[in-house]
Amino acid sequence: MKHYFRYRETYLTILCDDDLIRSAEDAVFEVRGIVESKIAEDPFFGITYDPYPVRNSDEPVIRRMCQASEKAGVGPMAGIAGTVAAFVAERLVELGSSEAVVENGGDIAFYSPKKRSVGIFADHPVFNNLAFELASDRIIGICSSSKKIGPSVSLGESNVSTVLSDDVILADCCATALGNLVKDESTLAPSCETIGSVEGVTGCLACCGGKIAMFGDLPELVRADTSRLVDSNQ
Repeated sequence: MKHYFRYRETYLTILCDDDLIRSAEDAVFEVRGIVESKIAEDPFFGITYDPYPVRNSDEPVIRRMCQASEKAGVGPMAGIAGTVAAFVAERLVELGSSEAVVENGGDIAFYSPKKRSVGIFADHPVFNNLAFELASDRIIGICSSSKKIGPSVSLGESNVSTVLSDDVILADCCATALGNLVKDESTLAPSCETIGSVEGVTGCLACCGGKIAMFGDLPELVRADTSRLVDSNQ
């Protein structure tokens, strides 16, 4: 069943076994507490747009954020939504949920042996009412950034920049990086090639103006009523 959970800046849509929703909510508080403690220790962690050095003393989830941000060339908080989604999905899988799909502000941690459609909301005349159709027996990341939609900071001009990876946090950081690189239609293809070539990225796409660029291995795209789907960009 689909569940909704909101706490401060976190807005989650969760697909999981009904008896595990409380555990999912507890995981949100846990991971937010870890990140908030890190920011209290060093406020620079929470504001830098540049990669932050990994410290052995940090919690594992903080080290993962730093490692992903270094690969993508962005600040660690560029991956915060994906971090929360991944942490919750991993907890659900550990507890034996038959599926764990966690969407957090357009960033998705996806585990579902059953085929599902994941909508890509781009507010774009060409890339409209489209969705990825996929199933996965492991947690993967489907993360999006946009200059046009939602509260995320983007230094580029893309309607949507979406990245897939087996590392959800890396997908989130790279979606931000891809969105930053896309300045106009002429930069779409080289930007997608740059981010799609990052180690750990499976594939990516971006749209701007009247064009779309894709790179790497992407799930099948299908026409769909995106108002009824899991959203991969808000």
